[in-house]
Amino acid sequence: MSSLTVTLIQASLRWENKKANLEMLQRKIESIKEKTEVVILPEMFTTGFSMKPEILAEKMNGETVEWMKKIAAERKIIITGSVIVEVGGKYFNRLIWMLPNGEYGVYDKRHLFAFADEHKHYARGNKKLIASVKGWKINLQVCYDLRFPVWARQSPSLEKEAEYDLLINVANWPDKRRLAWKTLLRARAIENQCFVIGVNRVGEDGNKISYNGDSSIIDPMGEIIYEKNTVEDIFTCTLQKEKVIEIRNQFPFWRDADSFLISES
Repeated sequence: MSSLTVTLIQASLRWENKKANLEMLQRKIESIKEKTEVVILPEMFTTGFSMKPEILAEKMNGETVEWMKKIAAERKIIITGSVIVEVGGKYFNRLIWMLPNGEYGVYDKRHLFAFADEHKHYARGNKKLIASVKGWKINLQVCYDLRFPVWARQSPSLEKEAEYDLLINVANWPDKRRLAWKTLLRARAIENQCFVIGVNRVGEDGNKISYNGDSSIIDPMGEIIYEKNTVEDIFTCTLQKEKVIEIRNQFPFWRDADSFLISES
């Protein structure tokens, strides 16, 4: 069975300041001494959770995507996180999964946070992104997606392997709702019998909203491997796929799952 080494970066983002955030995050990435394979940044890591895409959005050939390509190539890592992107006159809260060779996958946040009017400024996505690395299948999601278990649910089948082994959620999840964040991360791990990684920010944004972090790594039984609150942190951990297979074989709860279909509309 293969291992996968991941690094979580829990940062205090500079409000709507792309230059400062890219410089800060580059310093953090360059400070990683351990050998790592995947580096995970928070949601909207260049701006914070801003509702000004008309001013802040970039094209897919813009500075941030080129920065991700450069960092991934130089460090020989995969780097992921979400940014504000404009495509065809529409704005997306887009997670980018950047490979060391410059190829990438994208996931546009499906569940837009109407409580903060995100749905008035951004277009929703309708397709999952499940990446493949070293035999691992990785489901990639953004913040508010965490509240919708059907979107994360393993597709049940007695004929094939599980849909994914690791769920990654990148977020700007406020401190006042941290109990929901911590609870739902563990629930997604338990119900899908997979590792779950949540990467959140810390600090305060331009709307005076506070973030406590609580970035976490959780195993398929819901046990917390890592959790950090309040402060900035960089944490590297090696996950073993054997753990996922062992738990699914020992407790084959997936066999009793309900069948379902998800509309792309």
